[in-house]
Amino acid sequence: MTASPDHRLPEAVLRPVRGHHAFEACVEQLATAIRLGVYPLGSTLPSERELASRLTVSRATLREAMAALREAGLVETRRGRGGGTVVTLKPRTPSARAAARVSQAQRQDWLDALDFRRIVEPGAAYLAAGTAPTGVRREQLERAHADVAAASRPAQHRQADSRFHLTIASLADSTRVIESVTSVQATLHEMLLAIPVLGTNIGHSDRQHAALVRAILAGDPERARSVMEEHCDDTAALLRGLLG
Repeated sequence: MTASPDHRLPEAVLRPVRGHHAFEACVEQLATAIRLGVYPLGSTLPSERELASRLTVSRATLREAMAALREAGLVETRRGRGGGTVVTLKPRTPSARAAARVSQAQRQDWLDALDFRRIVEPGAAYLAAGTAPTGVRREQLERAHADVAAASRPAQHRQADSRFHLTIASLADSTRVIESVTSVQATLHEMLLAIPVLGTNIGHSDRQHAALVRAILAGDPERARSVMEEHCDDTAALLRGLLG
């Protein structure tokens, strides 16, 4: 017998997406709905048109989110008569299997780290922009940014991304800030290893990195903090959705 969702629950759980980047928010809401049993194992998700309308996103964005859910092993798409996107909860990739092995205690620690990051890294960006770096310090930031943009392999990109964030923290001239950002970046690295590499999210991150560099070099602390907050929020939404 095929499972079917309670028609009232999606209305309560899935909400119109707000914010700059709908992709991450879509992944978070849909993955959370699946993990909480709003869409039970074996059930078929609503049509693309219905979900896009409920979440108020484009169908292109929804397709990208569905691709992420497939990569994470939460759903699979079946073709032909009686097909559709079915909840399977079968991890098929190394990252999905890694996520499935994570204990509840580990997940809670990771979620706590995301909250801590939301406080620490925007503050680090604010302080870095206040120094309006020039000379060698400006070159360090530009080189760290260029390394992320040039990274072509997932492992290379993750390391370059961490160095970029640590470089921003170093510009704050605070030992405690550097220690805090180092701590959250180490945990973030563990979390990213447990989810698929998603090109849409990397594209968003690259644009946010560029905006961060512009704000810091322009000596605009408020803008730097705002961009970093958005960056942290997008990454957190993706991780909360795919890691539960």
